[in-house]
Amino acid sequence: MAMVDVSGKAEVFREATATGKILLKPETVNLIREEKIAKGDPLYTAKIAGVLAAKKTSELVPLCHPLPLTSVEVEAKIVEKTAVEVTATVKTKAQTGVEMEALTAASAGLLTIWDMVKQYEKDAAGQYPNTMIENIHVVRKLKQV
Repeated sequence: MAMVDVSGKAEVFREATATGKILLKPETVNLIREEKIAKGDPLYTAKIAGVLAAKKTSELVPLCHPLPLTSVEVEAKIVEKTAVEVTATVKTKAQTGVEMEALTAASAGLLTIWDMVKQYEKDAAGQYPNTMIENIHVVRKLKQV
């Protein structure tokens, strides 16, 4: 097992964007909108978590190259009455792409939202029937030669 050898590749500008959603109860989304989540603002905290996660991707994904990231932008917003979306765009000038960093950033942002709101998601039986993190995927990839 080994990391892919990229030593023969030129350093070029690369960019990737990934996104995903967390489905929540309408009441939980309203609490986010009204800034009434006990742990603080999940949207703002998700942005910070996403940036930090992008920078740590090679420490989390065993065969991922450590990259010199030049920009990480994370957006977290309510997109439906029962959903919050996290989108991350990562840029670098390197020998390999930043899709993994964008996916990691989006995932960490969504997990952070879940951590901050899970207490509001339980039903009477203590289960989480409405909550789901879904559709985390790369939506854009750019390489400028």
